[in-house]
Amino acid sequence: MSEDINAQLMELGLNIAYYRKLKGITQAQLAQMVGISRTHISNIEAPKMPTQISVETLLKVAEALEIKTWKLFAFRSDINLQ
Repeated sequence: MSEDINAQLMELGLNIAYYRKLKGITQAQLAQMVGISRTHISNIEAPKMPTQISVETLLKVAEALEIKTWKLFAFRSDINLQ
């Protein structure tokens, strides 16, 4: 995987963690809502461990977090881009 894709996967994971915490649910609760293991959610959210996520799982995460899917792609590093 390219370095750029790894960086985007890490930011995606951080956004999932942010919105999960904002909603006040645990990794285990989110995992149960989405139908995956808590370990998988933990790996997705881990900032030093870029983990792939399927589109289906991504859509389920956004639905569980009650947010629009695009919000998970609003990366902080993109804010300063011209």
